[in-house]
Amino acid sequence: MVLLFFSLGGGEIFIILLVILLLFGSKRIPEIARGMGKGIRQFKDATNDIQSDLTDSIKDVKKEIDQTKKGLDK
Repeated sequence: MVLLFFSLGGGEIFIILLVILLLFGSKRIPEIARGMGKGIRQFKDATNDIQSDLTDSIKDVKKEIDQTKKGLDK
């Protein structure tokens, strides 16, 4: 989808924006943009939370491995 967007020229993007304006009207476009912004923000927050959880889990596993190694060395 992103690749398709980059292959569009200025004229095509203008026509798409014009169609969106005609379909939704000028009053609803800010609402739609605000909703999309909130959705993107929630997605990024969820992604960051998952990444943080995975990082914490990996740190915990490394600690357990190090503790096990120390126990085997004794």
